[in-house]
Amino acid sequence: MEQDVLDSAKISRITADVIAQAEATLKKYKDGKAALEARIVDNEQWYRLRHWEQAGRSRNPGDPEPVSAWLLNSIANKHADAMDNYPSPTVLPREESDKPDAEILTGVLPAVLEQNEYEQTYSDMWWYKLKTGAGVTGVFWEPGKLNGLGDIDIRDLDILNLFWEPGIKDIQKSRNLFHVDLMDRDLLERQYPQLQGKLHGATIDVTKYRYDDSIDTGEKAAVVDWYYKAQADGRTLLHYCKFCAGQVLYTSEDDPAYGERGYYDHGKYPVVFDTLFPEESGPAGFGYVDVCKSPQLYIDKLDQVILKHAVMGARPRYFVRGDGQVNEGEFADWTKDFVHFTGSGNPAESIQPIQTPPMGAEYVTVKQLKIEELKETSGNRDFSQGGTASGVTAASAIAALQEAGSKLSRDMIKAGYRAFVQVGYLCIDLMRQFYTEPRMFRIVGKQGEMKFARFAGQRIAEEQTGDGFADGYRVPHFDIRVVAQKASPFSTVAQNERAKELYGMGFFRPDLADQALAALDMMQFEGIEGVREKIAQNGTLFQRLQEMAPLMMAMAQELDARTGSQYAPQVAQLLNQTMAGQGGPTPQAPERAREPNVNPLGDALGAARKAAGESSRKRAAERSTPRV
Repeated sequence: MEQDVLDSAKISRITADVIAQAEATLKKYKDGKAALEARIVDNEQWYRLRHWEQAGRSRNPGDPEPVSAWLLNSIANKHADAMDNYPSPTVLPREESDKPDAEILTGVLPAVLEQNEYEQTYSDMWWYKLKTGAGVTGVFWEPGKLNGLGDIDIRDLDILNLFWEPGIKDIQKSRNLFHVDLMDRDLLERQYPQLQGKLHGATIDVTKYRYDDSIDTGEKAAVVDWYYKAQADGRTLLHYCKFCAGQVLYTSEDDPAYGERGYYDHGKYPVVFDTLFPEESGPAGFGYVDVCKSPQLYIDKLDQVILKHAVMGARPRYFVRGDGQVNEGEFADWTKDFVHFTGSGNPAESIQPIQTPPMGAEYVTVKQLKIEELKETSGNRDFSQGGTASGVTAASAIAALQEAGSKLSRDMIKAGYRAFVQVGYLCIDLMRQFYTEPRMFRIVGKQGEMKFARFAGQRIAEEQTGDGFADGYRVPHFDIRVVAQKASPFSTVAQNERAKELYGMGFFRPDLADQALAALDMMQFEGIEGVREKIAQNGTLFQRLQEMAPLMMAMAQELDARTGSQYAPQVAQLLNQTMAGQGGPTPQAPERAREPNVNPLGDALGAARKAAGESSRKRAAERSTPRV
């Protein structure tokens, strides 16, 4: 695109000429990713086990074409690892004053993801990422959701429909970003009357997958979402234009609500790339199909020749002399008990069996080595799938092998978490901009209880700061920490075993709180902060109980002395049971005779009783004195 088109400061409105130049830029971007698109389509065929066309068919049409699913199995296991560690966000404040907003966002953000069925989107994105090398998540504002109220729309995107500047590794540095979608022409004309009679010309060509079904795209038109950035007053503005067949359907620059501020306040392209194996030439990277298609190819080719040899050996064939006198029809029919021949001599001289040479074991060994290569390359060893290594039978050793074998998956999942954090930031920014009306959300409390919270974007919007002399503006920012939701049974069992082990070692005994906290300082595991906080609380409560025990016994004894009740033995019994359950020393009731100063409450009550008695005697004396 020409510089005057890219610099929106020089654009007064999106004209037909600007759209024509944008279409030319889109075509240039599409030509730049032609190799990537061909690879994505090819990888989809490998994933669907339709790769004999790519592998090259045999010239003999009768040769078998076996398809083994070793590559598919590796991809499925990686996807299972990702879903076992489905992310859960926690929003943390960067300033003390933002703590209440961070707490409510910790509940609201998962609710927004759930309303968008993000788990399904996350699953689809991971399938795409493992096949092609990158999964793309789009985070948009959809004004039509919730009956016109509008809400965040999160969905996975197909790279075949996305176009960016060639050679850019960070998608945010591209000068433009296009997303092309095919829509039915009649629906477009109904929604946008200005398109009547203008959708029958040439349209933008989008690369398609090889479908099993017959899909006709002749009655569809390409609708382009065009995002581009501009600089204004030191800020990066993101503008948005939707067009089809050269006609502008919407442009944010001509919208009074967004003309000066940009379409999205965060100023970023609303897409997040989650790359598997990165490469320097672009943001897409490459995936497991690219890495493992070569061993998978030779596994199937070796299967082909092995099966062909097995068929040849199992099916007898014969050399037949042209002047032979044996009835070939009867000879080939295994239901015939008798085979006739004419003439004299030995009929075996007319028909000789063809001997199939035996296949050496080395060919099967080569195939097995290729299978092992694919497993090693993809990190999909037997113990990572729940199997056991040869000679390993101890449960702890198996668990150690599984933990060591999952380091590739852990690294891959951490990269996915980093992309998930960016999705969370985009969601928070859209809440800040578009949640102008309060909304009610069902959230889950810290103890798993169901709660309801009212939230509006004004809580986290730009706010004025200062003391009146140096006023300024501040936008609350937050950090997002991601943890797994413990969907993995192995992770759940490991956490449960750790909890039982800590309990058995007395970590939760309040009288051992100091020792337990010292041990936790040398340990590291997920959730250690909560365990440390709970142990510290137990220790504090235990200390308070120890401090209050003598006072409670003194109060009970004093009450018994005044009223004749029997509370002191009951209090002593309860304190004994409580202390014994907490692992602490059994409290002893104070002995008044030997330790007269041990009961400060009794002393105070005695002094008050003495003072009250003196006051009563004084009033009685005053009443008995005659007045003059």
